[in-house]
Amino acid sequence: MSENKTHISSYGSHLLVLASLIALTIVTVAITSVQLGAFNTTAAMIIASTKAAIVLLYFMHLKFDDKIFRFMVTLVLLIYAVVIIITFFDYLYR
Repeated sequence: MSENKTHISSYGSHLLVLASLIALTIVTVAITSVQLGAFNTTAAMIIASTKAAIVLLYFMHLKFDDKIFRFMVTLVLLIYAVVIIITFFDYLYR
């Protein structure tokens, strides 16, 4: 049988993750005052995706788990992206 390995995160890493999430939230709010046209939404989505990746890696412990879990999460996100792209093409060509 495989042994269960435990991982205990330090307070320092949690504070670093908290600081990065707060900083990215501030950047998201600040980017609304910059006129980038259609790229405002793109920039906000990239920042939100980065924040989601941080939460997945640290708070859901994907960084410390087996690689199969990372693969499965990546596969689900890719399927989700394909469904969204197909939906946008359907909406675009109606």
